Amino acid sequence: MKTPKWFLKKSLVAYMLTPFSLFYQIGSKTVFNIRKKREYVSRRPIICFGNILSGGVGKTPIVRNVAKFFDAPVVMRGYKKSKQTDSIGDEAKMLSSDNILVHVGNRKSNLILLNKQKSDTPIIMDDGFQNSSIKKDISVLVFDEAIGFGNGFLLPAGPLREKKSAINRADAIILVKRKKAHPDFALPTNIPVFNAKNSENCPYDKNTHVVVFAGIGYPEKFFDNVPCKIVEKISFPDHYQYTDEDIKKLIDTAKEKNAKLLTTEKDWVRLPDWAKKEIKFSALQTDIDSKFYDWLKGKVNEVSKQKN
Repeated sequence: MKTPKWFLKKSLVAYMLTPFSLFYQIGSKTVFNIRKKREYVSRRPIICFGNILSGGVGKTPIVRNVAKFFDAPVVMRGYKKSKQTDSIGDEAKMLSSDNILVHVGNRKSNLILLNKQKSDTPIIMDDGFQNSSIKKDISVLVFDEAIGFGNGFLLPAGPLREKKSAINRADAIILVKRKKAHPDFALPTNIPVFNAKNSENCPYDKNTHVVVFAGIGYPEKFFDNVPCKIVEKISFPDHYQYTDEDIKKLIDTAKEKNAKLLTTEKDWVRLPDWAKKEIKFSALQTDIDSKFYDWLKGKVNEVSKQKN
């Protein structure tokens, strides 16, 4: 589904949904406590990159960078599997296209398999901060500066999966910097915060007219950063599975506008092969403060010594 408009700003709809947030909070807390009783402890260090918002903060590119840095495997659920994404999900497809070993499905089962290997390299967990059935040795939360905590309400009244106090379970925070920060966003001072910056690498000349489309959590993030001349913006629900009819309409729109079609890498991997020949994606580059890698290496070394 598309990200509800009230997720970013307090509104009448958000306030009306707050009673349901209480039920969500009770249910998720109950599940968390039950899972905690069967917590799996890995032989190899586990680095979890998660969030307390329901997606759209830019976590996957960060996972990709860190996995390549350590030459580490990634364990993830694999969301919205389809034929176009080799039945592993768009995010997993993106990571595997960069020669990263990705294990999709039941996280605990995959961790058990990885722990049988002789390797001692850390294992990256994409998402799972709320999954208490697995002990995370290092937890890193990712926030987008412009989104912040959204309207500050729990699902379904807002984007929060947990209360803001859940941040205290994290060992560090990566803050994706934006031109303008959310006005009500402030992070705790007792947890190290490292900055990251995103930039779009458009495959066309900056003067090229483009019709941009995206089916991601917050498509405006993509639209605002494309370094080409946008003549039309088209948004779809998050993880949208494009049909041939959708793509033909997009192609017709681009022809009418005398423009090229451009989308995100995450959307591009969900396109059928014939459409990939017609449509290009803008590669997202994420640069993380080098101090983060120094900090993370130190933490991994500490964990490894404790486990051995």
